[in-house]
Amino acid sequence: MRTRERRERFRALLEGDDCVATASVFDPFSARIAEDLGFESGVFGGSVASMAVTGAPDLMGLTLTEFAQQIHRICRAGDLSLIVDADDGYGNAINVMRSVEELETAGAAALTLEDTVLPLPFGAPRADQLISLEEGVGKMRAALAARSDPNLVIVGRTSAAGITGVEDAIRRLKAYAEAGVDAVFPVGVKQRDALAAIHDAVDRPMVFHIASEEVADLSYLATQGVRIALQGHATFAAAMKAVHDTLKALREGTAPRDLPGLPDAGFMKRLSRQADYDARLDAFLT
Repeated sequence: MRTRERRERFRALLEGDDCVATASVFDPFSARIAEDLGFESGVFGGSVASMAVTGAPDLMGLTLTEFAQQIHRICRAGDLSLIVDADDGYGNAINVMRSVEELETAGAAALTLEDTVLPLPFGAPRADQLISLEEGVGKMRAALAARSDPNLVIVGRTSAAGITGVEDAIRRLKAYAEAGVDAVFPVGVKQRDALAAIHDAVDRPMVFHIASEEVADLSYLATQGVRIALQGHATFAAAMKAVHDTLKALREGTAPRDLPGLPDAGFMKRLSRQADYDARLDAFLT
């Protein structure tokens, strides 16, 4: 599937009436699994990207180049519409424009851009801080100006609800909507009344991270304008635990044939698209 079609599919989700849960993916195989299972979209989070690419926590040590390269690998492997975490755009508004260019070229269907102060400044408390509203609006405008494909979705994200309160979150999201972002992403909203207030005030579809049981029902979220629901990044943690347990068992003397939970050969052949490559071998090497 062409990149444009992936973006059009993602836009169709935003324009629909349902709320769909995304699959957290981190490499070509995880994206293919999500696609094979029928997920409408995938998400590549910044924290997962940092761990998957550099083996380090999410402290802005990952470079834009490394991030874009992994997105390219994921998008090349299948047809999943991918939303990616562009953090703060890797700097000021000019950096935001470069980030949009790179992530668009890599194949992302959508990107989220946040108004958090990143990276952590010297001497600052280890708690999220926000840039000014004016700078946030400037970054959103820069992102919109930088995209060459109008189908690329720009999502304005704020953590204000958990830092300065819901009223400030609404103020910021309204300003980002007025700047022209395609969707908004309020982070840190755990109560239904707060979500309802944002929905009533901001005229944009929402991307939303489910942060509490109170707001965990997809049918309810759909009534509040949420179209894309994020459920965390358990897939990466589960994958690392499986690798750990397998290597530990081997180290302790378990025979490979006795390892629990191993898939059959057909599973890996499906993930690697072995049948497609066999057909190419027959077509071009015989």
